[in-house]
Amino acid sequence: MNFKALENEVVLLKPLEQVDAQGLLDAGSYPEIWSHMSTTVEKMVDVNNFVEKALATKREKTEFPFVIVDKKSGQIIGSTRFMDLDETNKRLEIGTTWITPAFWRTAINTNCKYLLLQYCFEVLNLQRVQIKTDHENLRSQKAIERLGATKEGILRNHMVRKDGTIRHTVMYSITLQEWPQVKNHLQQLLVDATEKLG
Repeated sequence: MNFKALENEVVLLKPLEQVDAQGLLDAGSYPEIWSHMSTTVEKMVDVNNFVEKALATKREKTEFPFVIVDKKSGQIIGSTRFMDLDETNKRLEIGTTWITPAFWRTAINTNCKYLLLQYCFEVLNLQRVQIKTDHENLRSQKAIERLGATKEGILRNHMVRKDGTIRHTVMYSITLQEWPQVKNHLQQLLVDATEKLG
């Protein structure tokens, strides 16, 4: 699978590089981001570890990490990635997504997911894209459902959180057959968001 930078007038998804560490630290220095995440990026040592691991998965071709850049300010405001890459079965997962709180409940996440999904289905010709989240992360579940993804079920006792507690995982997906309808839905959400700003 070939990946590249993706962008529209609102957001740029740029392949993550070592030089992005400071921008990621500035965006990630908010404890509320990390309560449901398997990682934490609040100090420079955390950021360096995050970047190092992300670039290792990129070299191994198991994941492809991006930084999320707000086009208006030019600032890094978060990160996301393609993961669980399976070229044989034409599927992948969008995950490890986080955005600095100033951009929560804005159109940034919808723009990101639109660009990622469009690339998956219209360029890579994938059959399935999955997104998963912690069963206690209700904000994330609502955001995923708002995209138009189908809830497939809950994987019980699926992961051990960084604090040692057990997490169930809520699994969602969008298939190639569903993409035209989801695409129309996302385009309407983006139009509505633009009209609100206007």
